[in-house]
Amino acid sequence: MAFAFALITAGVFLYGYSSLIPLVASGSPWVFHAEWVPRLGIDLAFRVDGLTLMFGLLISGIGVLVVTYSYGYFKHHNSHARLQWLLLAFMLAMLGLVSADNVILLFVFWELTTITSFLLVGFDYENKKARGAALQALLVTGGGGLALLVGLIMLADVSGTYLLSEMIEQSAVLTQHEQYPIILALILLGAFTKSAQFPFHFWLPNAMAAPSPVSAYLHSATMVKAGIYLMMRLQPSLGGTDLWFYTLSIAGGITAVWSSMMALRQSDMKLMLAWTTVMALGTLTLFLSSDLRIAAVAAVTFLLVHAFYKCALFLAVGNIDKGTGTRDFHQLGSLVKHMPVTAIVASLAALSMAGLPPFLGFIGKELKYEAALSLAGQPWLIVGAAVAANAMMVAIAVTFVFRVFLGGKSTIDRTPVEVSVLMWGGPALLAIAGLVTGVFPSFISSYVIEPAVVGILASPTEVSLYLWHGVNAPLVLSIITVVLGVIMCLKLDRVSTGINKLVEKLPTTGDVAYEWCITHTKLVASRVTDQLQTGSLSHYLTIIFSVFLVAASTTMVFQSVQLDLSNVTRISPLLAIIVALMIGASLVVAVSGSRLLSICGLGIVGSGIAVIFLIFGAIDVAITQLMVETLFVVLIATVLVKLPRFPGEQHPGTAGSFRDAAIAIGAGIVMMILTLGVSLAPLDMGVTQFFEQNSLAKAYGRNIVNVILVDFRALDTLGEVAVVATAAMAVIALLKVRAHPQGPTS
Repeated sequence: MAFAFALITAGVFLYGYSSLIPLVASGSPWVFHAEWVPRLGIDLAFRVDGLTLMFGLLISGIGVLVVTYSYGYFKHHNSHARLQWLLLAFMLAMLGLVSADNVILLFVFWELTTITSFLLVGFDYENKKARGAALQALLVTGGGGLALLVGLIMLADVSGTYLLSEMIEQSAVLTQHEQYPIILALILLGAFTKSAQFPFHFWLPNAMAAPSPVSAYLHSATMVKAGIYLMMRLQPSLGGTDLWFYTLSIAGGITAVWSSMMALRQSDMKLMLAWTTVMALGTLTLFLSSDLRIAAVAAVTFLLVHAFYKCALFLAVGNIDKGTGTRDFHQLGSLVKHMPVTAIVASLAALSMAGLPPFLGFIGKELKYEAALSLAGQPWLIVGAAVAANAMMVAIAVTFVFRVFLGGKSTIDRTPVEVSVLMWGGPALLAIAGLVTGVFPSFISSYVIEPAVVGILASPTEVSLYLWHGVNAPLVLSIITVVLGVIMCLKLDRVSTGINKLVEKLPTTGDVAYEWCITHTKLVASRVTDQLQTGSLSHYLTIIFSVFLVAASTTMVFQSVQLDLSNVTRISPLLAIIVALMIGASLVVAVSGSRLLSICGLGIVGSGIAVIFLIFGAIDVAITQLMVETLFVVLIATVLVKLPRFPGEQHPGTAGSFRDAAIAIGAGIVMMILTLGVSLAPLDMGVTQFFEQNSLAKAYGRNIVNVILVDFRALDTLGEVAVVATAAMAVIALLKVRAHPQGPTS
């Protein structure tokens, strides 16, 4: 099954590589449209341009390697098949997300990635830590997804289209609209939560409770890049404003620097890599704040660089965990003697992460510095953040190579063992790809990076990548970065101790804030439930009618509702007599202490309503009302008169009686005002005309009422029938209850 899934993902990758690259590189995106919800203007619209193609190739290409790797990693695991299914479902959801041109369709795939990633992170569901991490990821990204949905709907409403490709033409309208700040805030909330930007950065390292293949796939090139993809896709429509620039640059800069610091204090290599992933996401967000061409080129190139080295490193750490039984680099050393292939693969990937030549990581780092120097505003502040973050990445990369593989002394109580080719083959291909594309960058620059940059900027451009750019400011910054990184590596223990002391002095952290929110949400929910769910029917009715009274009356006051009563006709004497009888019967129900008398009073009220229906010509409704009332009186009387007095059935007292009377009278007055308002408003005949025109033509029925119930409101009618059937079964059950004879109990 694993190899079958690998073949499926390989087929997707090869189709994109062989068929779509030439098409997209020529400037002709692949487009597919089919009707989905035509009455709402929502279609199954897919579009593959250069940006989509790059993400698609990463998703499917890395997917092949991860699926193959997982076969060796979980070869003897009982739930291996479940993991394969989940990986394939996640891959399809990601492919749908990056290719969807309709914003509603994009949101559907967005939520599918949330659900499947929840199941993947919580794959080891018997582990409490894994369950907690999966729930945290679900709540954070799911909450952001709800905000994103509102933002996308508002975006479509303002732009007048659901298609992302058409929103670009409405860029001026969107950025100058009064709702632009709200739309941007909602969409960025969804993107930031998905891509772990500050202050939502804490969930991604906790998601490392997932198995290594899952971490490699989700946190290198797929799920966490979904928010980055969304920002790239919407930059031509929503970017180019000060609000966009400062929001993304501040959030990205803080995320990159802080997460780099957090990476240095970790001893678990997997957690260390997780924090470097957050750093990479922050860096990408930082450069997406600008609409400059060089910033887009830097972002796309670094995205590709990160996908290569980070997936390789995650898988290599999985190999180390399998071969040694630990991921703590303090306990590891000189692994090159026992795991030479893994050591070579991890070292190549780490050197690319450090940005050393001749790897693609060096080109990506040079482009980042060039873009940072070109940004308007405070370029040196951004350059400083980039140098600090990259220097810490160098320190981590050097730690990987020299402390874990080449130097140090192992303290584990077993001899490390090299893993099979299934587990080092995939990481090796990715590490070699980072080296080969660095030496020969022309292919990816023309066929992958350039089309992706065109997809971001929505305008033609040319991209040429070179390993050597001469002696310039980016090269000087690269040298400074390497020097600082080596110094931090040599003083890693002291640096880590200092960072730990800094964290201890912070008033709060993301995890602490999350736990506080969860704890107090449960506490508030418990207290509200204790106050509302008391088990008393009278208490429930009091709350329901009080809320109705306050909400409706407050709305009418703030809306300054006024009624023109000049058109109200006087009721006839017969109706006055009927209404007086109903009022009298209602008073009997309110003050009577007899259940039977109260039931009879309710029957009179219901019968009076039936007579009113009859007077106004609604014979069928009157007959239905009369039958229901008769059945109600008979059944309720049969049951209630045989029941003992309820233990909680106590008189509310004088104060309670006045309270209940006030609520009842107030609710009645509000309902009367609402009824008068509806009755006096102009009658909209649109619905009536629709049913008159379509009942016979489309439903083939001449009785319009029956057609409405059976055809146009079929599900609603089915629900009503289900409710009536359930009530009937409850009545039958009550009628069958018999008192148990008194006698000794055994």
